[in-house]
Amino acid sequence: MKRLILFAAFVFAAGTLAAQNCITVNSEKLFKSLDAYNAALEKLDSLASAYQKEVDARFAEVEELYNAYMLQKRSLSSSTQQSRENAILTKEKEAQQYQESIFGNEGTLMKQRVELIQPIQKQVFAAIEAYAAEVGADVVIDSANNPTLLFNSPRADHTQQLIERLKTTNK
Repeated sequence: MKRLILFAAFVFAAGTLAAQNCITVNSEKLFKSLDAYNAALEKLDSLASAYQKEVDARFAEVEELYNAYMLQKRSLSSSTQQSRENAILTKEKEAQQYQESIFGNEGTLMKQRVELIQPIQKQVFAAIEAYAAEVGADVVIDSANNPTLLFNSPRADHTQQLIERLKTTNK
């Protein structure tokens, strides 16, 4: 009895899926075809590189303090040692906090990414939605790096049509 119910559910699900018009889109290819997106990525890479140099400089300063301390440690009183150790730990903590403020989930670089990329994402997703409605698609599947997409028919892939549409709307 259970097998009969499972079989009926499978047949029903397969029939429902067959009735839907499904298209695929490679979002990675779509985004990379846009000059604005590529320019935003270049700007973010440049910012990340500059920020990384600042972070590296702060950690280099901590390392210099530590190395100088280690060379002088034997000649220092225990209270001076403790004071220098605390200063080094404070500097290291400040460097870590600075790194987090730049590269963390709520950091400066993430905020810049949202500011630069989000408008482009909204434009692309709106274009996908409008295109799907125009061609009568019930489902749009992203084929970019999708480990669960087992087969993608060229007939179902509408990436190029969307690239052309986005390029004509951006002119």
